[in-house]
Amino acid sequence: MKKISNNIFIITLMFGTLITISSNSWLSAWMGLEINLLSFIPLMNDNKKNLLTSESSLKYFLTQAFASSILLFAIIILMFFFNNNLSQFYSLNEILILSTLMLKSGAAPFHFWFPEVMEGLSWINGLILMTWQKIAPLMLISYNFCYNFFMMSIILSMLIGSLGGLNQTSIRKLMAFSSINHLGWMLLAMMNNELLWMTYFLLYSLLSISIIMMFNNFKLFYFNQIFNISMMNPIIKFLIFLNLLSLGGLPPFLGFLPKWLVIQNLTSMNQLFILTISVCLTLITLYFYLRLSYSIFMLNYQKNTWMLKNTYNMKMSSMSLILNFISIGGLLMILMFYMIL
Repeated sequence: MKKISNNIFIITLMFGTLITISSNSWLSAWMGLEINLLSFIPLMNDNKKNLLTSESSLKYFLTQAFASSILLFAIIILMFFFNNNLSQFYSLNEILILSTLMLKSGAAPFHFWFPEVMEGLSWINGLILMTWQKIAPLMLISYNFCYNFFMMSIILSMLIGSLGGLNQTSIRKLMAFSSINHLGWMLLAMMNNELLWMTYFLLYSLLSISIIMMFNNFKLFYFNQIFNISMMNPIIKFLIFLNLLSLGGLPPFLGFLPKWLVIQNLTSMNQLFILTISVCLTLITLYFYLRLSYSIFMLNYQKNTWMLKNTYNMKMSSMSLILNFISIGGLLMILMFYMIL
């Protein structure tokens, strides 16, 4: 019965997002966001024994309800300004709408709820929050453009996403701050090319699915658990940290491709100042991935008698192996096909 209800909520979750991205009015877009929100709350409460899950669902509901109420208020004001030809107030109202949408997507400086909510979720719900739940707000953000507000949010997202992950011991919080950093890159891509940010989002979703499937399969939530599993199976250690380096954007992995496309686009647009800041802040994100990976790779593989053999399920699904192969060698395959063609 629980599985049937979860399937219904997943269908309505997707339905709400599709309503939002296909709507031709702000009111119907707001309605789609509300359907999406009310469908995701029951999915977050799948584990009644975990108090952090209930706390995360409450935080998520209060934050999203607050953003939705302000968005509805801004939509009403926008309709009032339009009917009375008060065009001088449009810019202020656009900033208000953009603020609520960035609060819904978790972009800085409205990111405060995102790591805390991620900490209490299961990996599958966290994956939904990091990928699918960003589609509708980002699509609505792409309809509005305010250069100064965009630049502030981009720089803060990259800064907070980089510095926030330096002192974390929880993998879920690390993934949350990494998501905030990637969101800054998506907004940067959105400023110049709509197709570019969609490409970035699709590749980021693919990388997130690849690594979160491994975390979910081996029930990894903290770094000390990764140290334990890396001592037991060097192949899994190798796959996990190559995926982390790919997510951080280290060449020659697939994660470097979306950043490469954005860098090339910004160079052609002669926006070197924001490009320099973005690359420098992203190097900080890559640093804490490299620091973690370096310490793990330096550990020797040894079988300890005090480790239980059945602590982790060492089997990986074929889908997970395919996604890992794409994440690690995808860029090389794309370059190979490009050279052949």
